[in-house]
Amino acid sequence: MRSKRIVATAAALALALGLSACGGSTSTGGSATAGKDGVLSAGTLTLAALADNNSFDRAALEIGHKTQYWMPVFDTLLVLDPQSVPQPGLATKWSYNADNTVLSLTLREGVKFTDGAPFDGKAVAANLDYLKNGGGQNAYMAKSVKTVDVVDATHANLVLSAPDPGLLGYLGVVGGAMASPASLTAADKATNPVGSGPYVLDKAKTVAGSQFVYERNADYWDLKSFPYEKLIIKPMTDVTARINALKSGQVNGAVIDSKSAAEAKSSGLQVETTQVDWTGLFLADREGKVVPALGDVRVRQAINYLFDSPALLKGISLGQGEVTNQVFGKSSQAYVPALDNYYSHDEAKAKKLMADAGYADGFTVTMPDSPGFATVNPILEQTLLKLNIKTEWVKVAPDALGGQILAGKFPMFVFNLGSQSAWQDIQKVALPTSPWNTAKVNSAELNALIEKAQFATGSEQDTAMQAVNTWLVKNAWFAPFYRMSSPYATDAKTKVVLQSQNAAPWIRSYSPAP
Repeated sequence: MRSKRIVATAAALALALGLSACGGSTSTGGSATAGKDGVLSAGTLTLAALADNNSFDRAALEIGHKTQYWMPVFDTLLVLDPQSVPQPGLATKWSYNADNTVLSLTLREGVKFTDGAPFDGKAVAANLDYLKNGGGQNAYMAKSVKTVDVVDATHANLVLSAPDPGLLGYLGVVGGAMASPASLTAADKATNPVGSGPYVLDKAKTVAGSQFVYERNADYWDLKSFPYEKLIIKPMTDVTARINALKSGQVNGAVIDSKSAAEAKSSGLQVETTQVDWTGLFLADREGKVVPALGDVRVRQAINYLFDSPALLKGISLGQGEVTNQVFGKSSQAYVPALDNYYSHDEAKAKKLMADAGYADGFTVTMPDSPGFATVNPILEQTLLKLNIKTEWVKVAPDALGGQILAGKFPMFVFNLGSQSAWQDIQKVALPTSPWNTAKVNSAELNALIEKAQFATGSEQDTAMQAVNTWLVKNAWFAPFYRMSSPYATDAKTKVVLQSQNAAPWIRSYSPAP
């Protein structure tokens, strides 16, 4: 494995969870002044988050929009820069052995958690063990770590069960988040985070579903990277509420959508975009256990040919993105340019494939109906009827959608999913144990390709990763429509550098505008 080629994690799941409105007036932003030791000090940074925070439990931490809730309090072993390249964090140096099965870490000296406990090799071991066995959706980020050999307080060796091409990236997000060992099993672990990060959660002022308030950790080892004295994050699932909060000065930054970008710009807000998620259908029941038709690759291919992705991109996202038929992003090792247009829109071909498979009369499929996809679902229903595929919709509350999908309740569903490093995407969607392989389909042919990619190095690994991608596209495990361009808006007081492959920027990426 070549660490320079790893495009680290930080995908974003664009899932609309719950309903929240913006309330109250908050004084935000402001210029920075030089304080002690030249550290800049600004006032309050207030952000609107698309999704609410579900838990601070170390094992339940999530990437995507929810990174903004836990990154203020939990440091990570590595830091992913805006291009998602690993940089020093709580680990100052790292190196692999010859066969990439041992990762040696040199740990930062003198760091303490906010409960006074020292950060050391034992803390690394406790956190990785807790994540691996905690049952959270990102437990896979520690799955390859067989044991942690604690050499001394500032040195630890991560002994792997097999090479893990995504590990360095994972250590820059949930995989590397460090909590005080005593807090991992505390009764209030979900609401009382104890880390070594730049901020401390103010529990007295925090109201779940309304606002999360953080005060600066005066003893933090890298204060210069975090100029704001206070941080407030307000969950606002409605984009109109986020835009109004920005325009009224109640928040300094927020994820918006393509339809509101023009309004934001005309209101004097700054808008930048980054590609994060792909959107499309998960043809999950690939073995046909619930819907026999989906077990036939020709049916799944027909669904891919059926959809006019350029029209969907234009109609739903106003052309803000790029058409694709693959789930791997353009910066991924697995990316193959030709696969972006592997299934050109061809309704006649789709109908022939359905007939060849014996399903000219179509079939019925159950899909979730959630407010987050209210614009998309009617289009899907009408389009699928062209192949006589009838949709039975099941109403699902926004905050229950992810859980019901991951539980395997639906044989087919539309969703937005982030694309990160090749190996993380494989672990998310392609293995029998992958959380987004919701029907737990086990293909010996695919498993062999994945194993080859895992153990390959250099250009051979690139080729092997691309072979996995090609297999997934040809076997139509998914029906992607396009990669979305995610816009982010800030007010005139606030400067931000967007994070590669994550809709919500890292907290360290904000600063007062000059």
